[in-house]
Amino acid sequence: MAWFFGVLAALAAPAMALAQAPLERGRYLVDTVMTCHNCHTPMGPNGPQFDRALSGGLRFDEAPFDVTASNITPDRETGIGNWSDAEIKTALQEGTRPAGHHLAPIMPSGFYGILTPGDLDGIVAYLRSLPAVSNAVPGPVYKQPVAYQVFPGAEKSMSESDFGNKLKRGFYLVTIAHCMECHTPFGPPGTGMDFKNSLGKGGREFPGPWGVSTARNITSSKSAGIGDWSDVEIKRAITQGVRKDSSKLKPPMGYRYYAKMTDEDVEAMIAYLRTLPAKE
Repeated sequence: MAWFFGVLAALAAPAMALAQAPLERGRYLVDTVMTCHNCHTPMGPNGPQFDRALSGGLRFDEAPFDVTASNITPDRETGIGNWSDAEIKTALQEGTRPAGHHLAPIMPSGFYGILTPGDLDGIVAYLRSLPAVSNAVPGPVYKQPVAYQVFPGAEKSMSESDFGNKLKRGFYLVTIAHCMECHTPFGPPGTGMDFKNSLGKGGREFPGPWGVSTARNITSSKSAGIGDWSDVEIKRAITQGVRKDSSKLKPPMGYRYYAKMTDEDVEAMIAYLRTLPAKE
């Protein structure tokens, strides 16, 4: 009978996640796997200023654009307090503001089409519950056209019934965590991230107060990727920011947020990462 109860436990884990109240589910997604604070919470000398959580502030001054992460608290003047639920969902999944303006592609809207309706409702409910913080951020400056890119497999909402499949659940989580946004290099100029040929290959550089971080190869390659890492070592990197050789990862890797994920979700992410074709 032990095997029977093991099967029940495996089936119960995703069911329990989906059974969360919308507000709590939204809090979990925003504060952990989606790492929204990584961009939308102001960064002070001692780290994120959570007393002004999600009120915007991180600047991305890059070749195609100079943009500052938006205030996504319910403040009516400087945040999203005047946006309807539908407008928030459109911004999340289509990268479009209520007035029709497109968000810079640093906002990973192309990964969020996979979100289930229940998770979208939870995210909106949680954002509505935040304290309103008045913080006007500079408007965006677009220097050249940038193509909107949808991550393969994120074109439509995933069925909640798929959460019972560990690999599908892992793909869902890795997608809404937009891991491949950082860990996939760009193709030829103007083509965006090379998901077709270089998925998870690493190599992109991220300058910041920490110096320069280079996204590592997270494919199953044993020589260049994480193919020879144990599950424990991968989990430690995701949740503690410590590599196989015990050296520390730098931001913007969001391990401080992934640390609060459930063990089941981290294990599902690892299971999916194991399936990434090796890239040298």
